[in-house]
Amino acid sequence: MQTPLMQTTGRESILQALLTGLRFSVLMLVLCGVIYSGAVTLLAEQLFPRQASGSLVQQNGIAIGSELIAQPFTSERYFHGRPSAANHDPMATTGSNLAPSNPALRERVAADSARIQARENVESKTIPVDLLAASGGGLDPHISPASAHLQAARIAQTRQWKIDEVNALIDRHTEGPQWGLFGQPRVNVLLLNLALDTASAQPRSSHDRFHPKESDDD
Repeated sequence: MQTPLMQTTGRESILQALLTGLRFSVLMLVLCGVIYSGAVTLLAEQLFPRQASGSLVQQNGIAIGSELIAQPFTSERYFHGRPSAANHDPMATTGSNLAPSNPALRERVAADSARIQARENVESKTIPVDLLAASGGGLDPHISPASAHLQAARIAQTRQWKIDEVNALIDRHTEGPQWGLFGQPRVNVLLLNLALDTASAQPRSSHDRFHPKESDDD
């Protein structure tokens, strides 16, 4: 049988343990959530200012996108990127989480394949898989060189270029594996489309000019 003194001592021990845990939690919150995060952020801004700011792409002093986040293009004048389960919303990054056997996924892929076949005048078997498959995060800004070259004929016809000129532009903007070791060769769609506008031999009207929120006018 516990005496009142033993009960009081037990309650004090529990209270002391709770206070110790609370103090430790506050300390770690300050160290890890404030001091460490602030120090790393300041160091990154000093050493890698552009990357720390989101690898933003500027045009005429205006941020029109990021090298790290895909944005949709639908105009015939531009290269098109991968489908996005997140609807290209950087605040809603996600994959579809649909299995290959899922009917909804099969219908979406079939519809995209038919659209690409009609747009690029190609057969379904020639379409690279990355033009049909969304990335895990839904915001992959790259496509494979094969996917870019598949669209070269349309770009050349629309912009009145020679197809060799378009293919050469793609080759110049093809990035190799990371550090020469990781990943596959890839092409950043936004940077390639900006290069198209910069190198375009045909006069641009104000309707066709690249806009940060209206980059895919038809």
